[in-house]
Amino acid sequence: MLSGYLSFGQSGDSDWGSWNTIGLEYKLDKKWTFSLEEQLRLKENISVVDEYFTQLGAEYKLFKGFNLAGGVRYIRQNDNQGNIQGYENHFRYNIDATYKHDIDNFTLGYRLRYQNKNELGVSAAEGDYANQNIRLKASIEYNIKKWKLDPKFSAELFNHFEKEDDNGFSKYRLTFGTDYKIKKIGKIGVFYRFEKELNVDLPDVTNIIGLKFIYTIKNK
Repeated sequence: MLSGYLSFGQSGDSDWGSWNTIGLEYKLDKKWTFSLEEQLRLKENISVVDEYFTQLGAEYKLFKGFNLAGGVRYIRQNDNQGNIQGYENHFRYNIDATYKHDIDNFTLGYRLRYQNKNELGVSAAEGDYANQNIRLKASIEYNIKKWKLDPKFSAELFNHFEKEDDNGFSKYRLTFGTDYKIKKIGKIGVFYRFEKELNVDLPDVTNIIGLKFIYTIKNK
């Protein structure tokens, strides 16, 4: 049944976007890692600002391969559709459980995420409801000896639940990319992402090019 949803057939609007990230990662010890990110996202064929946000995150290593994490995000989202347009303020938080393990030269990863997003300053009586998703993600990375650009691929499903008539799988993402690690500095990453809506007659499709730079500090 689900295989019918993941089709590349007839679609609605198609767009190109760009997600650009600069971040700071602080490794407190072998258990705790904290992060700060700034991200700018563009839409409408990379010609218009979609949103920009600041995100704070923390991750705790429970045991080998298994981590718990959480993050909060303050978002300025550009609404350029309809009669009332302009930048809206949103707040989002997420809670994650992740597990990774190696099989030969492959690293396999799994992530379960709960995500909750609200528009600030708008009450439920005015039509604002928590935008909630359960996100299921699986990833694979191939470790090439003496090569710093190991390829990575991930697939992610969004299960949306909000009001009684608006539940179920809402979209999926397929991502291919790589990271280049810079010794004692951090990493630079690039990726291509394909995103498509589910359970609608004419699903929107978005192609995304991403760039990121993460500077890492280790506590001595």
